[in-house]
Amino acid sequence: MVDKMSNLSKNMGFNKSVSFGRRALSSGSPRVSRVGWISRWYHVFIGIGFLVSSLVVITAGYIHVLPALPLSSHHNDVSKSSYSNGSCNMYEGNWILDDSYPLYNATECPFAEKGFDCLGNGRVDQSYLKWRWKPMNCDVPKFDVQNVLEMLRSKRVVFVGDSMSRTQWESLICLLMSGVEDKRSVYEMNGNTITKRIKYLGVRFSSFNFTVEFFRSVFLVQEGPMPKHSPKRVKSALKLDVLDSISSQWIDSDVLVFNTGHWWVPGKLFEIGCYFQVGNSLKLGMSIPTAFEVALRTWASWIEENIDTNRTHVFFRTFEPSHWKDHTFKYCSVTDEPVNETRGREKSIFSDTILEVAKNTKVPINVLRITSMSAFRSDAHVGKWSDNPSVPDCSHWCLPGVPDVWNQILVSYLLTEYDSVVQRTRYHLVASALNQTRYHL
Repeated sequence: MVDKMSNLSKNMGFNKSVSFGRRALSSGSPRVSRVGWISRWYHVFIGIGFLVSSLVVITAGYIHVLPALPLSSHHNDVSKSSYSNGSCNMYEGNWILDDSYPLYNATECPFAEKGFDCLGNGRVDQSYLKWRWKPMNCDVPKFDVQNVLEMLRSKRVVFVGDSMSRTQWESLICLLMSGVEDKRSVYEMNGNTITKRIKYLGVRFSSFNFTVEFFRSVFLVQEGPMPKHSPKRVKSALKLDVLDSISSQWIDSDVLVFNTGHWWVPGKLFEIGCYFQVGNSLKLGMSIPTAFEVALRTWASWIEENIDTNRTHVFFRTFEPSHWKDHTFKYCSVTDEPVNETRGREKSIFSDTILEVAKNTKVPINVLRITSMSAFRSDAHVGKWSDNPSVPDCSHWCLPGVPDVWNQILVSYLLTEYDSVVQRTRYHLVASALNQTRYHL
């Protein structure tokens, strides 16, 4: 600062006067004293001017930055803790028509499998695409795709579960691709095509350096051969105390989303000879709900031991209701609009178990409680508009559709945390700039 003032004085012809003034001060010359006095005040005025201009610049930046921060947080409507209680409950509300929907075209999204593209498969009515979920006292934040892409930069998002998880994985990719200009920059990392039985799919958004991955694990726990000396009816066993053998591949992630439930039925277990095992003991008399709870507690213990929740946000989505006419899974009648009565579909013993286990887990688990909201959407299932119309489907969902809302809520959780981090970072940058200014002055 002193050097800058000295150079400025030289350029303006003051250096000679100042030097002369220093010599004359000893002889008591009033004229030269006045010159020295003027010089000193000049330095003071320059310093004050620099301080004021610096504060003006920093304050302008401060005013410019900070209003954007509450706006971003306000855009998410509520803090993370109030999603399940408080003034806003994301999971209690109604479906309302919104002409701004759908949020993407499944036919134009290469990662929406043909079996879920109902419109592309010949569905004529399109009102099922126009319904938006409206919580009672707030709104699900609008999907700001550019903001989400930035939030996910250099991250790894992992979905683990059954085909419902794969549908949500596809939905998120299609939502994100709507904001990517160069569609070729989004690709499956191993060149795989989406199939119902594939164990792993990973899509990379190269422009933003992040991946959205899917691991097929329909039970989450490990399937294995039958134990020795098992009864003849036993063909295989579900090891309830051992997580899936591919679980080590889920650990290094930033967002981890689980689901399970649709395979926990007699037709996928007992009727094909699959029973439950704990340790070396075969549990022939164990019920499916009890086994589901044991498996979920195994999952929770694995999360506690293996996942760094300071880095990784862990989600578990509750059970997705279906709308079959009976329990034979043969008769499916898709409605034209959402129903007014859920007829018990808003409840699920699996969902209750997920909530209970998550509540008692030692690390934070975000439960996406989508059972009730999805129970109204009897109009949104694939029905006969799949890639195999001879087999009706009242379990899976059309894309675009209900899974998009699950993802909007998922992203809302993430954005709340992300905006908080951005706000803290910008605050520290402004504070640091102010401190640097004070230091230089």
